[in-house]
Amino acid sequence: MRTERPLTTPLSAVRNLGILAHVDAGKTTVTERFLYLTGTTHRRGEVHDGTTVTDFDPQERDRGITIFAAAVTCAWDGHRINLIDTPGHVDFADEVERSLRVLDGAVAVFDAVAGVEPQSESVWRQADRYGVPRIAFVNKLDRTGADLDTAVASLRERLHPAPLVVQLPIGTEAGFTGVVDLLRMRALVWTDGDDTAQELPVPDDLLEEAGRRRRLLEEAVAELHPGALEEFYDGSALSAETLRAALRDLTRTGEGVVVLCGSAYRNRGIEPLLDAVVAYLPSPSDVPAVRGMYDGGAQERAADPQLPFSALAFKVSATATGRLTYLRVYSGTIEKGDTVWDPGARRTERIGRILRVQADRHERLDRAVAGDIVAVIGLRSARAGSTLCAPDAPLVLEPPAVADPVVSVAVEARRSTDTDRLTSALARLAEEDPSLTVRTDGETGQTVLSGMGELHLEVAVEKIRRATGVEVAVGRPRVAHRETVVRGVSGHVFRHVKQDGGAGQFAHVVLDVEPLDGPGFEFRSAVVGGRVPQEYVRSVEAGCRDALTEGPIGGFPVTGLRVTLTDGATHVKDSSEQAFRTAGRLGLREALRACTTVLLEPVVEVTVTVPEDAVGGVLGDLAARRGRVTGSTARTGSATVTATVPLAELFGYATRLRSRTQGRGTFTARPTGYAPAPAAVTVR
Repeated sequence: MRTERPLTTPLSAVRNLGILAHVDAGKTTVTERFLYLTGTTHRRGEVHDGTTVTDFDPQERDRGITIFAAAVTCAWDGHRINLIDTPGHVDFADEVERSLRVLDGAVAVFDAVAGVEPQSESVWRQADRYGVPRIAFVNKLDRTGADLDTAVASLRERLHPAPLVVQLPIGTEAGFTGVVDLLRMRALVWTDGDDTAQELPVPDDLLEEAGRRRRLLEEAVAELHPGALEEFYDGSALSAETLRAALRDLTRTGEGVVVLCGSAYRNRGIEPLLDAVVAYLPSPSDVPAVRGMYDGGAQERAADPQLPFSALAFKVSATATGRLTYLRVYSGTIEKGDTVWDPGARRTERIGRILRVQADRHERLDRAVAGDIVAVIGLRSARAGSTLCAPDAPLVLEPPAVADPVVSVAVEARRSTDTDRLTSALARLAEEDPSLTVRTDGETGQTVLSGMGELHLEVAVEKIRRATGVEVAVGRPRVAHRETVVRGVSGHVFRHVKQDGGAGQFAHVVLDVEPLDGPGFEFRSAVVGGRVPQEYVRSVEAGCRDALTEGPIGGFPVTGLRVTLTDGATHVKDSSEQAFRTAGRLGLREALRACTTVLLEPVVEVTVTVPEDAVGGVLGDLAARRGRVTGSTARTGSATVTATVPLAELFGYATRLRSRTQGRGTFTARPTGYAPAPAAVTVR
C-alpha cells in the first residue's frame, strides 16, 4: 500500500459515475478499457481470462460475472473519474441500488444485437428513481446481427428517453472499424493493434448519410432545448459548440440521452466515450445540494469543502487490512484522526485511515473532500446507509432503499464445533450486504438465510466456505410468501382489559379493515370527540404494524391493507400507550381472522432465448411451471419468449433449459411483485 499525496483536482473536474447494464452486455470490459486508455493499467484485462481489475473476487473470476460493486479511479483530459462497476445480474440489484444512491452520473451499456434487455430496463428504472443523468453506449457493434438503429429503437420504445445519437458507425458487424463524429463531422478509425484512433475526413460513401443524421440530431436537440431552438430558427442549423452545450444541458436535466457506439472488446469507441463522460455528465458541483433531516427540519449541504462534513456510507466490506467503509463525501473535509458523528447509532467514530480504492488495492490519502468517493478504516458501527457528519452539525441523509428478500434457505454447520464460526460469518455477511437477512425459525430452530435469488444465496454460502473453511449444509430454497386481504371487515370491536394487582390495562378500539390498492400498509384515524387521545392513536398504529408480521394463513407478513380506527374508549387510570398498542396488535390479528385473506407468492418476468426448433418444448415447460407467456419475438435462427412465472417454479430451471436446448438456451429473470397463489400451493 502506498501513500498518495492529496489530490488537488478542482471539484468541477471530478466525475462520479457508474457503469450499468444487463449481464454480459460488456460493463466490465468497458471499465477495463477505461483503465487501460487512461494509463491506470498497462494491459487490457479480459473477463474470459479472469484478468480484470474490478472483478477481483475469486467467485467473480470463476463465474465470469460481476457480483460486487467495485470502485476505481482514473484520470482523463485533466479530470478525475471515480468509477463504480456494478453487477448486471438481477440477484445483485441491491448492489446497484446502493451505488446509484451516491453517483452523479452513469454510462448505460447496451448490446448492439439484443438492445434493451430485462436487467437493462431494471437498472435504468433504478437510475430514474435517483435522478442520475446517463449517457448510453451501444456495445458489441462487431457482432453478427449488430445494428445501432435497432438498438436505439428498443431504447426509445422500452425506456422512453429521447435518444440523441451523436455517432454513425463505419462498417458493419465484423467490418466495423470506426465511427463518424456527427458534431465535428470527422471520422475516427481504429486498426487492430493500435490503441488510439486515427482522425480522418468522413468517407465519401458516408457523407450523405452523415449529413442526414447530423440534421436529425440538430432537429431533435432544437425541439428540446430553447437556446438551440433559437439558433436553429435563425440559421436553420446548429454549430458544434451549441450542440455540445445543449447536449450537456439535456443530459444533466434528463430530457435527453446522448448515444454513442463501439466495441469495447476490440477497443473501438472508448476514447469518444471518455470524452463524452467529461463533456456531458455532471460534476459534484453541478448536482443539487444534498438534502437531509435532523430534529424534524430539512437541511441542505452543497458540495463545498468549507461547509460542515457530511457523507453517506454505501458499502461495507471486511478485508485483510480491516473493515472498510465506503463513503461518498457530500460536503466538508475529513482527515485521518478526525472524529465524526453517526446519528443513526448515536455515537462518535474516529477516522483511522482514508483510502483511495482501486478495486482490491488501496492508496492512502491525507484527507477527503466534498465530491470524493473513498474508503475509511476505523468505523465500528457504520452500516450501508449510515450518515456520518460533523458532531457540531448533525444531519441524516436518505439511505438507499433495501429490497425485501424473496428466497430463503436453511443453513447449518456440518460440524457442531463450527456453529459459532458460522454464526459470526453470517452476521458479517448481513452487515456487508443489507439485502441478506439472517433469522432463526421459531418452529424448527433452524438458521434461515434469505436473499434476492438462488445465485445470491449460493454466492453468500460459498463466500463463507472460502473465508472461514466452515462446511455448510444448505436446505432446499423456499420463497418468501406474503398474505393480503381481499375482503375486509367493518366495526370490529376489541377490548383489552387486564387487572392483576396494581395498575391495570384498559383499551377499547373499533377497527375497519379493507384491501389497499397495491402493496404496503395504511393507517387512518376517524375518531371524533377525542374519544381516543392522539398519543394513543399512534400506539394503536404501532400495535397494528406489530400484527402485520404474522398473517392468519401461514404466519407470513401481511401487506396490501388499510386499517381505520373508527372509535374507542379509555379509562381514566388504566389506559396507557402500552395498553393501546397491545389492543391494536391483538385487535388487528383477530380482525384478520375474520377477513377473507389470500396467500401471495413472488413472481418474476422471465426472458428465454432459445433456438427456433426448441420453442415448442420451452413453451410447454413454462406452462407446466404455471407460467403465463406475455410476448414472443423471432430473430434469424432464434426466438425470445417473455413470460411471468412464480419464482418458486424456477428453482432448477437453468439445468432444465440447458437440457431441453442442448446447452443453447439462456434465460434471465427480474422480480415483478407478488400475485395470488393457487390453493394447491404448499408453503410449509
